[in-house]
Amino acid sequence: MSTPSAQLSVLVGKDFVCVKIAGRANFTAAPDFIALLSGLAQKGYAHFILDLSECALMDSTFLGVLAGFGMKLNSPENAAGRAMELFNANERVTELLENLGVLHLFKIHSGALQLPEDVKISTPASINPTHEQITRTFLKAHETLMMVNPDNVARFKDVTQFLAEDLKNLEKPS
Repeated sequence: MSTPSAQLSVLVGKDFVCVKIAGRANFTAAPDFIALLSGLAQKGYAHFILDLSECALMDSTFLGVLAGFGMKLNSPENAAGRAMELFNANERVTELLENLGVLHLFKIHSGALQLPEDVKISTPASINPTHEQITRTFLKAHETLMMVNPDNVARFKDVTQFLAEDLKNLEKPS
């Protein structure tokens, strides 16, 4: 039995955004996740809450994308008050974040998620990424994981080399 790819739902409040991730958060959901968070950050949102209560698993690509966004929010050049909070991550997801050395980038919470009544719920449309966009996302996510934690270099060195070569081939004019 395969776990379905992640479904993203967005609740937008006055001062925050809550993204619910349901299912398996993997490389196929990563480009949509990047587009969603980047677009919301460009609109000025700085407080991001991820509801992971229905997230079965995250693969390394999705974790790398998540880590990259967590790094941006925690960077010194960003204004104070920026945060990414993870609510109700299961034990498996929490272990993956810890094993990859990126758990420190997030505030972790469990329990009921209290949201104000003034939120608007929507399901973002997919950007329908090309093979090249997916490969680029794969590569950048794994490079991020290696940058955050040098222990990840041994894990992902071969993968990133393969992806870099694949990306070069995809970028060549036909």
